[in-house]
Amino acid sequence: MDQIRELRERILAEVAEYAGLTARSAEFIPGRSRIHYAGRCFDAAEMVNLADAALEFWLTAGRFSAEFESGLARRIGAGHALLVNSGSSANLLAFMTLTDRSLGERRIRRGDEVITVACGFPTTVAPIVQYGAVPVFVDVEPEGINLDSARLEAALSPRTRAVIAAHTLGNPFDLDAVTAFCRKHGLWLIEDNCDALGSRWRGRMTGSFGDIGTSSFYPPHHLTMGEGGAVYMSDPALYRIARSLRDWGRDCCCDPGQDNRCGRRFAGRFGTLPVGYDHKYVYSRFGYNLKATDLQAAIGCAQLGKLDSFTEARRRNRETLVAALEENREFAFMRALPAAEPSWFGCFLHLTDAARFTRNEFAEALEAAGIQTRNLFAGNLVRHPCFEGLTEGRDYRVAGSLAVTDRMMERGIWFGVYPGLDGAKLRYVIETIRNYLQTRRNS
Repeated sequence: MDQIRELRERILAEVAEYAGLTARSAEFIPGRSRIHYAGRCFDAAEMVNLADAALEFWLTAGRFSAEFESGLARRIGAGHALLVNSGSSANLLAFMTLTDRSLGERRIRRGDEVITVACGFPTTVAPIVQYGAVPVFVDVEPEGINLDSARLEAALSPRTRAVIAAHTLGNPFDLDAVTAFCRKHGLWLIEDNCDALGSRWRGRMTGSFGDIGTSSFYPPHHLTMGEGGAVYMSDPALYRIARSLRDWGRDCCCDPGQDNRCGRRFAGRFGTLPVGYDHKYVYSRFGYNLKATDLQAAIGCAQLGKLDSFTEARRRNRETLVAALEENREFAFMRALPAAEPSWFGCFLHLTDAARFTRNEFAEALEAAGIQTRNLFAGNLVRHPCFEGLTEGRDYRVAGSLAVTDRMMERGIWFGVYPGLDGAKLRYVIETIRNYLQTRRNS
């Protein structure tokens, strides 16, 4: 055993040495090097953890998963966290948890309505549609490009059961207004926190205000483990439902590889099954296998310790870009509310009426200069092909106008602020945009 331990320590030390030798960034050549909108930021800590998990070869959820879940819950300020295999799965799990029959009259049923926005990412809305509930779309407000809380009352109906909304590009929506609305009407709130991990509202982490919060750990996000996501909540009843649904829908709460945690594995009576049927194979829900692997969790454990420094870098990079470009009359930048401390996912702007060029012309110029850009995700989701065959008023509802949503779809664009950007890259982005504006003005 001593020989194995010593060998393992030597392997991990050499992995750390390898990481140090290969960590040098490629030389940045303005106009030739590509500036990505996001990317992985890691060092020896992630590689050593990954190698450690590989040597253990547990593969499915194990000790690193448990460590990550408890660490994430503490950072968010939630009672519980569950690691899953993607942010999309996190949103699916969060929504399906609220449909569970154990919630009684409060559970979401098919045909019930859920207030959300069309200006965002489709996997926030997909679970609603796929379950057979009705998404009710409200417009976003033009400053923060978030759910317009002034429109919530008009969207309400006797069938409304929940609000599901994302903090757009890390910018917290008005949590005072939205949580007050949900409390007033007895509605569930799911915070899609996938683009906002590290953001705060009145000093408290986003994701902790709703009944359930969700995160994504896809490489562009605030933390990464390649693929991965999480749901978190403080209500132990919601946690038990979500855990069951994530783990095939089984009634048993044993961890992977564990047997007889309850001490009554062969002593229970469930439904019309034979008395004493193996509790590990009793299914109280129609669930899924949404777990991540311990290899992924090992990376996440190292990343979690860097959340504060990553958040500070994102804020600093965006401040640099906005300070240098906000004086240009062609642009309007996303603004945060006074109570918000965003951990920015990107630097979003939309073209004003003073712009004598289109969003696509601007995007094509930046892309040609090696600066990667993105639209504001779906723009207006209800105008996408996935809504073909769905009937407005029956399968979904639009509450009022989506005029701001359409404007952001047509004129919005964003580029990166992730921690991997340094001063030289930011200066190049600023100079490229300034030169483009000057050229367009002169023409």
